[in-house]
Amino acid sequence: KRALLALGLAAACGVTGPLSAETIAITGGKLETMGPAGTVPNGTVLIVGGRISAVGVGIPIPGEARRIDAHGRVVTPGLFNSLTRLGLVEVSAVEGTADSEVKSDRITAAFDVADALNPRSTLIAVNRIDGLTRAVVAPSAGNSLIAGQGAVIHLGAPADLLVRERVAMFAFLGERGAELTGGARSAAILRLREVLQDAADFAANRKAFDSGDRREYSLSRLDLEALVPVMRGELPLVVTADRASDIVAALRLAKELKLRLILAGVAEGWMVAGEIAAADVPVLVEPLDNLPSSFEQLGATLSNAAQLRAAGVRVAFMNGDAHNARNVRQSAGNAVANGLPWHDALAALTTVPAAIWGIADRYGSLEPGKDADLV
Repeated sequence: KRALLALGLAAACGVTGPLSAETIAITGGKLETMGPAGTVPNGTVLIVGGRISAVGVGIPIPGEARRIDAHGRVVTPGLFNSLTRLGLVEVSAVEGTADSEVKSDRITAAFDVADALNPRSTLIAVNRIDGLTRAVVAPSAGNSLIAGQGAVIHLGAPADLLVRERVAMFAFLGERGAELTGGARSAAILRLREVLQDAADFAANRKAFDSGDRREYSLSRLDLEALVPVMRGELPLVVTADRASDIVAALRLAKELKLRLILAGVAEGWMVAGEIAAADVPVLVEPLDNLPSSFEQLGATLSNAAQLRAAGVRVAFMNGDAHNARNVRQSAGNAVANGLPWHDALAALTTVPAAIWGIADRYGSLEPGKDADLV
């Protein structure tokens, strides 16, 4: 319980929107900078024009600055959920408000969530209340094991919603992948290998394809074009897999095809943590997974995140939700209560996702020059 409360940040403020030229000084708080300054008791964060200008103790504060007293409170970077449906789903039971999956297998890999994001979704403000300021919005599994491309969003003003589009390609193995490819796990791996090899052949023989002098491919032209960056190592492939054997199969395929792999789910990841670490593959974990909801999660445990991190795996947190994406903070607290070091849990909500999703130059720590994205 103490670990939960420790990570339950007492939010002094959430600075998430454009601040124009305003100067703000947050004073007296315990700063968990997640940067070179480390933990700074009784510190000050000076914000000028929407960016952090200075962090530390004894910082001169301009007379025109708006002051926010953070004594007795914790100040951290804004929190990040690494896999959600935010902006794609409004009411799950109303089909017209759900845009996270494609039910046709005609276009799948080319499906881009950025085209359907709703910056005025009522769920965004609700999730921001608890300190969630950034998130990855990912497609759901439709009728293909390749679901499409995700995006990084900012939960500030609507104009700032899209931070980075086409941030990764998302695919599914395990039970869901098997279901989508005839019922067997091996078929899912074969299908994934086939479409990726087709994309590589398409890229190498584009002129022949355009002139009709190339063999028939298993995917549409748009899907092949979307997968080319994956085969070139320019775009990571996020594979959802829970069973330990499925995780190992994904690692083996990534090594074979030289893919930039990210694993999601990994309920049994602790069983093969050494292999994940050796491959230097980051994982997206739901720390509250404890009781199995299927046979591929028989090894689910609340200590999963702690055991993965102890093995040297880079861990970021997710929960795949839209309505309660903010609960990722509570999940992090549970991971701490089950063995994950406190700062590793905060890193899984800040610096680790910033690095995984390619935005560490502007987000993830309280440092001069970075966005004023903090709680």
